[in-house]
Amino acid sequence: MSTVQGRAWRNGVLERSGFDLAELSELLADPELLVWLDLADPEPDVLAALADELALDRHAIEDAVAPDERPKASHHATHLFFTCYATTLVTGGEQGLRLETPRVSAFVLPTALITVRLGPLDLDEVLQRWSGHGMLTHGVGALVHGLLDVVVDGHFAAIQCLDDEVEALEDLLFSDLVRYRRQFQQRVFGIRKVLAQLRRKVLPMREVISVMVRFRDSKTLPISRELDGDFEDLYDHVIRAADWSESLREVVGNAFETNLSLQNARLNDVMKKLAAWAAIVAVPTAVTSWFGQNLPYPGYDALSGLLMSVAMILIGSVGLFLLFRRFDWL
Repeated sequence: MSTVQGRAWRNGVLERSGFDLAELSELLADPELLVWLDLADPEPDVLAALADELALDRHAIEDAVAPDERPKASHHATHLFFTCYATTLVTGGEQGLRLETPRVSAFVLPTALITVRLGPLDLDEVLQRWSGHGMLTHGVGALVHGLLDVVVDGHFAAIQCLDDEVEALEDLLFSDLVRYRRQFQQRVFGIRKVLAQLRRKVLPMREVISVMVRFRDSKTLPISRELDGDFEDLYDHVIRAADWSESLREVVGNAFETNLSLQNARLNDVMKKLAAWAAIVAVPTAVTSWFGQNLPYPGYDALSGLLMSVAMILIGSVGLFLLFRRFDWL
């Protein structure tokens, strides 16, 4: 079920709260007001009414609710549109690692920000960012920056959790217990799956921030020059998140390849031990097989022959055992 909430500020001070879609046109008519309207899981007719009222691009409306849309930003005649994903890494439980990616899209107008949320995304932290440090006196650019800053911080938090999981994974890498080796294989595939999902949400954010910076002087997105440093810092965070996710992918890939190499090394050790014991067992087999022959041999039917056979078995077996121990086969 869709829910609607909104707020309006004048000179950075909250003036209206809790208005609905029907009051949006009245609020936008006041150029001194900074307006935010949020639609959570909106119905199609609600979006259609919003598009007609604000002359929003129909392609942007479709992108706001289209399934599996990639993060992106686009500039239109009357507004700027972007969509991105918040990320939360959930650990534990029957499913193991799981990445939750609620989606938020936004229509940026000269004095308003219209957000469309799909999924359980909590905007309390965004509202706290907006209310602090007097940012809202800088206009709609402050709303855009606060929203994207919280999203990017969520990316960092998810990557940090993945980094901790990778460190725990490396502790299992050189374990000799079979159950730990199986656990390693399950966890490494789980991490690789989550990391691939996370990178699809993180890497395109560079394009989103770049569009914001590129059109900051346009009528659609009049970003105050005082926010230039904030957006540059936000872009730097996006680059760092992308680089961090790339390095994690390399670390997980190296850990997986190292695990395969260790498995091959363990298999070689097992094969060497089997070959060594087979050679040792072959000595008494060869000596005792003489008794199956119907031809006489030295010591046949005499105690000396038995003693000689036992001596040959002991000398040959012990000699091979010591030889293989010397070459680290046993």
